[in-house]
Amino acid sequence: MKRFFLTLAVLLSVGAFVSAQEWLSDYPQALAQAKAQKKAVVIDFTGSDWCTWCMKLDREVFATAEFKNYAAQNLVLLRADFPKRHALPAAQEAHNEKLAARYHVNAFPTVIVLRSDGSKAGELGYQPGGPRPFLRSVEKLTGTR
Repeated sequence: MKRFFLTLAVLLSVGAFVSAQEWLSDYPQALAQAKAQKKAVVIDFTGSDWCTWCMKLDREVFATAEFKNYAAQNLVLLRADFPKRHALPAAQEAHNEKLAARYHVNAFPTVIVLRSDGSKAGELGYQPGGPRPFLRSVEKLTGTR
């Protein structure tokens, strides 16, 4: 019986690890992955260490199991962070600035949704209600489900 529970615990933890979707920080890599996997791209423009609404979006949506599971199957995640309390490497900071200029981002949080071909599907921000309304908005923009 002990062996059964140990095996079950290992399988569950491996399943959670495999389904977890990591946030990328390289735009060309995200686009290439989206095209190859036929997935939409979600770009989170955030001030992770100072923007209250960004932290709320992260906590209420991006950190949830529901979002992570959906993302693992349907999305490539890209984060462009603009922190104030710690410095990013200069190259990453320049990359994020260029990306923000490309999509005319001037407020945080801004979430840009791209189709798998890289074309812009739309733009989102914080919305109350947790992952469900957010994911419905992503699906509406990408025409999925």
